[in-house]
Amino acid sequence: METIYFPCTENSIKPHQAVAATIGFFDGLHLGHRHLISMLRKIAEERQMASAVVTFECHPRQVLGSDWQPQLLTTLEEKKSLIEAAGVDKLIILRFNREMAALSAHNFMEQVLLRQLGVQVLLTGYDNRFGHNRSEGFDDYVSYGKEMGIDVVPGTPLTLPEGGKISSSVVRRLLQEGNVTKAAQCLGHSYELSGTVVSGQHIGTELGFPTANLSPEEPLKLIPKAGAYAVEVLIPTSSTLHPAMMNIGTRPTFDGQNQTLEVHLLDYIGNLYGEQLTVRFRQWLRPEQRYDSREQLMSQLQHDAERTKELLSTQQ
Repeated sequence: METIYFPCTENSIKPHQAVAATIGFFDGLHLGHRHLISMLRKIAEERQMASAVVTFECHPRQVLGSDWQPQLLTTLEEKKSLIEAAGVDKLIILRFNREMAALSAHNFMEQVLLRQLGVQVLLTGYDNRFGHNRSEGFDDYVSYGKEMGIDVVPGTPLTLPEGGKISSSVVRRLLQEGNVTKAAQCLGHSYELSGTVVSGQHIGTELGFPTANLSPEEPLKLIPKAGAYAVEVLIPTSSTLHPAMMNIGTRPTFDGQNQTLEVHLLDYIGNLYGEQLTVRFRQWLRPEQRYDSREQLMSQLQHDAERTKELLSTQQ
């Protein structure tokens, strides 16, 4: 896959082949996005064009409102890897700025998609809108495309088995509810958080469950609902997945105030300080709660560990 940042230093890509493209933020690259990309690849193959996903370096709303903070499902690097795995020829990353934001949909299609990127077929998601104020819709895009020689094709949504469309908003809601299992079904993969292991208060060690305290790599990435989870942890230096349990919360038993992300690896002995870990959420265990004594908490943690081993062994 060829990755192109636009505007680039030459301010023009000058494509050598006609391009069939789809455009969007594609946060999470869930199954609905992959369904759209599958349609794109089929169209590109039938018309002997290069397939291209056009996305954004940061969320457009961050450019328009500097104090707005998204709750991301994927970092840019994660998104790039997932799009490459989807099998497209080109990934075009827009360095979105106020000048680009001021373009109408017509001018964006003509000046950026057609002239700069060589797009001759534009596949749009069922609810996708672009251009200044997002005031235009699919029928407008079709009309503009006929005028300038871009064939605008509608994408179809992917629905859940029990009904309802898969979207990034749906995935965020599921994670905020702690339903990481169903979120994974929508994403097509387990939700992940990466972070660096930093020093903590060593409470877990005193309880017999030493934890790695994570400082998230991407502060804008969504953190699931507070509670305990069965997870798997990837240690890049060993390239091995380790069964683990994770707690997200404030440690109310010890009158904590600040949110912490703590992971206890069930099969690992060693120093993890400074390591970059990736946590894959597999299943919700229980809500965070306050216990009357350390002994009650230790008993609960032992139960969590046993349940985690059982859950992860059945999901292999």
